[in-house]
Amino acid sequence: MVNILTVLTDCFFVDNNTEIVNKSELLNQKGKLNQTGWMRKPLLSYNREQIAVGWHRIKEWDYFAILSDEFGITLTIADLGIMSLFNVVWLDFKEKTFISKEETKLFSKGKTNLPHTSTSGITSYQGKNLSIHLDRNAGNFTLSIDFKNYSKGDLVAKFELNFDPNADSIVMSTPWKNKPKHFYYNQKINCIDVNGTVKIGEETIVFPTNNSFAVLDWGRGVWPYRDTWYWGSASGRLNGKLFGFNIGYGFGDPKGTENMIFYDGIGHKLDIVEFHIDSNNFLNSWKFTSNDGRFNMEFQPIIDRNSVVNLLIFKSVQHQVFGYFSGFVILDNNEKLSVNNFLGFAEKVYNRW
Repeated sequence: MVNILTVLTDCFFVDNNTEIVNKSELLNQKGKLNQTGWMRKPLLSYNREQIAVGWHRIKEWDYFAILSDEFGITLTIADLGIMSLFNVVWLDFKEKTFISKEETKLFSKGKTNLPHTSTSGITSYQGKNLSIHLDRNAGNFTLSIDFKNYSKGDLVAKFELNFDPNADSIVMSTPWKNKPKHFYYNQKINCIDVNGTVKIGEETIVFPTNNSFAVLDWGRGVWPYRDTWYWGSASGRLNGKLFGFNIGYGFGDPKGTENMIFYDGIGHKLDIVEFHIDSNNFLNSWKFTSNDGRFNMEFQPIIDRNSVVNLLIFKSVQHQVFGYFSGFVILDNNEKLSVNNFLGFAEKVYNRW
């Protein structure tokens, strides 16, 4: 019998649909969140120096997924306190294959120096085989990646990533119950226009403007030792307008619900979205339904970008599945949009970190 994992509505102990509209510091003098809920912009100022726990519990990352019709590349820049991680994944949607390579450093303790904001600052890394340079300036990012001996030679990627900084995004300020100094401050920026190239060996792949899109996952927080999260995302154009969505939960208490539809720069907040997954085979069809009836999608996987890392006290089990969403969404004004074979991804991730 197929084992269907369905995360039901009653697992969410408290509704976390309070919209934050006023600016403030993220943390108070005791290292606790000043405000909890969701935002359309990052209104709360993050300062690592205000965190009131040890370096081993602080988790900071920037993650990009850059997708075109035929290919994709993802980049993870993460400082997890006990280690830093720099991962590059190359995806071939035609061949249904992926290549994943990374470099790590132990006991990074925040020395990666990731910026305190999502849209400004420079991030640079120079390792044994991998170099990364990311320059952020409001709605324009330039990104370069040079990975020696990646596959069939070197991987060299150069991108310009552009988005409207005044457009809505989904930002979460989420606490953990009974852990007052734990929190997750996270922004997802969808519908980023892409222009760039990736050269692998002797082959050069173009990511053309207006047909390639990216999402940025900017995360800063203090996490418990064990946690499982669910996340889904897609970006592109629908009816000639920028369209995308972010769905996810599993972190924090009250459980964070970061569900939002993006259409023509406007965010339409959803309540709870359930992920229905065949946990025996992540390449079987998924289904997504919302308790408010405004999000209903079938998801046909093509690549399960899976990995298992088990290093005694550190363990990560990931299934990031790329594929096509089909179904409908309903906007705040009750307009119904039909979606057909819309490229994106959904994932289940367990961490012991």
